[in-house]
Amino acid sequence: MDGDYIIGGVFSIHHYIHTVKHNYTTMPEPLRCTGSIDTRELRFSRAMIFAIEEINNSTKLLPGIRLGYQIHDSCASVPMAVQVAFQLSNGLDPVFYTGDNCSQSDTVMAIIGESGSTPSISMSRIIGPFNIPQVSHFATCACLSNKQEYPSFFRTIPSDQFQADALAKLVKHFGWTWIGAVRSDSEYGNNGMASFLDAAHKEGICVEYSESFYRTDPRSKIQRVADVIRRSTATVVVAFAASGDLMILFEELTQKPSPPRQWIGSEAWVTDPNMLRFTLCTGAIGFGIQQSVIPGLRDFLLDLSPTEVAQSPVLTEFWEDAFKCRLGKSAATGERLCDGTEDITTLQSPYTNKQKFRITNMVYKAVYAIAHAIYNAVCQKTNSTIHCDKLTRIESKQILAQLKKVNFSQNGYDVSFDANGDPVARYELVNWQKSKSGSIELVTVGLYDASLPVGQEFHINKNLTWVEDSTQVPSSVCSDSCPPGTRKVLQKGKPLCCYDCIPCPEGEISNATDSPDCFPCPKEFWPNAERNICFPKPVEFLSYNEVLGIILAAFSVGGACLAIITAAVFFNHRTSPIVRANNSELSFLLLFSLTLCFLCALTFIGTPSEWSCMLRHTAFGITFVLCISCVLGKTIVVLMAFKATLPGSNVMKWFGPPQQRMTVVSFTFIQVLICTIWLVLSPPFPMKNLTIYKERIILECALGSAVGFWAVLGYIGLLAVFCFVLAVLARKLPDNFNEAKLITFSMLIFCAVWITFIPAYVSSPGKFTVAVEIFAILASSFGLILCIFAPKCFIILFKPEKNTKKHLMNKNQY
Repeated sequence: MDGDYIIGGVFSIHHYIHTVKHNYTTMPEPLRCTGSIDTRELRFSRAMIFAIEEINNSTKLLPGIRLGYQIHDSCASVPMAVQVAFQLSNGLDPVFYTGDNCSQSDTVMAIIGESGSTPSISMSRIIGPFNIPQVSHFATCACLSNKQEYPSFFRTIPSDQFQADALAKLVKHFGWTWIGAVRSDSEYGNNGMASFLDAAHKEGICVEYSESFYRTDPRSKIQRVADVIRRSTATVVVAFAASGDLMILFEELTQKPSPPRQWIGSEAWVTDPNMLRFTLCTGAIGFGIQQSVIPGLRDFLLDLSPTEVAQSPVLTEFWEDAFKCRLGKSAATGERLCDGTEDITTLQSPYTNKQKFRITNMVYKAVYAIAHAIYNAVCQKTNSTIHCDKLTRIESKQILAQLKKVNFSQNGYDVSFDANGDPVARYELVNWQKSKSGSIELVTVGLYDASLPVGQEFHINKNLTWVEDSTQVPSSVCSDSCPPGTRKVLQKGKPLCCYDCIPCPEGEISNATDSPDCFPCPKEFWPNAERNICFPKPVEFLSYNEVLGIILAAFSVGGACLAIITAAVFFNHRTSPIVRANNSELSFLLLFSLTLCFLCALTFIGTPSEWSCMLRHTAFGITFVLCISCVLGKTIVVLMAFKATLPGSNVMKWFGPPQQRMTVVSFTFIQVLICTIWLVLSPPFPMKNLTIYKERIILECALGSAVGFWAVLGYIGLLAVFCFVLAVLARKLPDNFNEAKLITFSMLIFCAVWITFIPAYVSSPGKFTVAVEIFAILASSFGLILCIFAPKCFIILFKPEKNTKKHLMNKNQY
């Protein structure tokens, strides 16, 4: 249609081009389309005509100006698209060519189309150098956003980069990490899939296979792609393909059905009504352009009379194919003539689809975007009056500059372009669901808005139907998620999503699903049995609340009571010969020190503290030295007593009670000095021992200085050995009052206990180290009190007849 300014249109009304073999000797035949008409593309072209006529009939946008159009069929092929691009650039279409004069209508101001990315790229490379703007309604390849290569390209449909990101987020949203991928072997499919795979990789999604194909490929290749889908373990397949290509693959899959597959589709095919006949895709989900309402368009599409149809070869072909009749005066054998009773409203095809418009609205917006650019170039508004000069000669580069600035709203839908010529990305999430009648219908179940903050882009407001009409989200993973307490270990030679779940090693946890690593618990914590939580380690020490602690404490108190009772017995019979004969002063001092020895064992039980740690070892060391000093004093007294019986001997003058006291004090003072030096230089202190047991803490007293500890024990041992030697020497002295034999036995027990204590102490773990030390204290203390005092108490209490001076003085009767 002629006009003051011409807008070009290029649509894939046919899907194939007639192929000819060139012999290079004759002029090749003109390119021509073949195959059946794509009624959806026909609707796009008719929507362009509707928009132009709507603008021409309105006084609001371009009053006084009439827009014209040239619409071409690219046959969805690059050669035809290139030819059309040259034709539109030259402005020599025979319909508008007026001879020698080049009118304004000879040159198109802008071009709408093409539907596919590959033809659009070819066209843009040709018309770009001429600064002819191209506004595509359906070419979504992200590569077309490159203004260095395609400076004159715009589109009203979002770039595949946005769709690829949205598809990757959709796959991630439903927990699918193991998918298959198929694509058209074209710029649309290859670039779109490349963008998707990159986005999927960032989301942690693995791809089992990625196959490409094209509608013109040999059937063997289509079969190979279908076999890959059938054999795969991924139940989710993402298809970034044109509907014409995918239709061929679906037909192949229908012949030999594959296991159930959940299909995820790109806009190019998932909203195409022609594809809804493939039941194997029931439950498919994908993104579609938002549905819209264009007032008057549906009536325009259905307002086709036979007369109007007959004037257009394309409409004639559509009419004859739809109603299986021939327009005209004659028909071939077996064909009927159209009689004028055909009703287009009864047709079931994408052209007459009663749903709201998606891509059709993109065509509508593209026409209005160009019209607004023309308005900005030739119209002026003064005092609410719009004046447009149709005689103003403008060039396409002016329209190109104005298109970059357009920003308007049409039927409630905003239209503008960013620096890359792309609109704001908004999609509807669509789902193929079975209707009550059994047919598949397209249902909008949610929205996606790329302009919203991360994590808020999705809004799903309806229940989805999945593959095989299921309501459960299908699973598609290479390996099941690793639960907390395990970590992922990649399977050799396989993608990142294929892994084994290995339990965390001892002392480490993982508290998240699919954790790549386990991490150790803090020093004072230990994992639970599932190894997903760190609990504080139980603190272990010898306490009064456990059986072992109670038993040792009972023996300690019992021993002290026994010493006190013995002292009471001795005190009560202090004037008796057996008490007086055995150096009662040293006996009472020995009983006192034994009481302290028994009681010092209590300092080893309970929570170690700074004071208890210093007290337990020093009290033990000093009281035992006091005890051994008394025993040593008694032993020396025995020896001195028999020396004193020799004629002319006055030894007892040199070892009387003052000397005995001095001996005890001197020996004890040395131990006090050792303990003082130990406490000053490196005293014992409470410590959490984390090395003996991994799963619990041993609260113990560190020695501070091992030298100090062993010096205390060594000094005790030295005195004990010295005492033992003297007792052995005095054991065969006569008379009943000789207690050297008893001292010998007591020292023998004492030394045996403490010699055994050393390896037991070193090898015992944790609180048992303390228990061994307490046992040694109690055993040696009981050995002393029983060996030295038990026989005397027995005589005092049960054999009083032997508690006489005469009996004690008798030899060899003891």
